Amino acid sequence: MKAEEINRIFRESITDYHLQDHVDAVRPEKYEGLEGLLYLKNWIDTVQWHLEDIIRDPSINPAELVAIKRRIDASNQHRTDTVEQIDEWIFNSLQGVKPAEHARLNSETPAWLLDRMSILQLKIYHFNEQLQRTDATQSHLDSVKQKLYVLQVQEADLALAYDELMDDLRSGQKYMKLYKQMKMYNDPNLNPIFYEKK
Repeated sequence: MKAEEINRIFRESITDYHLQDHVDAVRPEKYEGLEGLLYLKNWIDTVQWHLEDIIRDPSINPAELVAIKRRIDASNQHRTDTVEQIDEWIFNSLQGVKPAEHARLNSETPAWLLDRMSILQLKIYHFNEQLQRTDATQSHLDSVKQKLYVLQVQEADLALAYDELMDDLRSGQKYMKLYKQMKMYNDPNLNPIFYEKK
């Protein structure tokens, strides 16, 4: 799957979320396989984007702040797990590829590059949203337009980088390994806050 199609799925997820526009929005079951994982990945990012907005409200109730912070922590774990599932899917799809003699290992796995692409689509969506504001000053709009231009250049660059990485992996010029993030803070056996209280 090319980056153009992946970005289309990310944009579709963002649009679908904003039809409900609430952090408890119900995610549509639209795709299966890799497409389903990509849609889920961006949905997680989109909900978290809005949770991060809410938590920055200076008048937020402290109990709500704590609840949302815990929800963001859980979302980060879900995001990481989904990225690792995408990498596993891609890794398994490459099992028949024999690496070339001088094949190189890429420092970033395909799914972590997709993670950056997903977040970038959210930035582009929300910067475009800023351009629709009728209460914004012209200097604000000019600043937004300049930042949006940079984001669109980055979008093209990341898409090219992803497509080139996948071409290199499929041709055996590069190879990938599966890594786990080894998050410690959610594991009661690894986080001293949990195990020292036993």
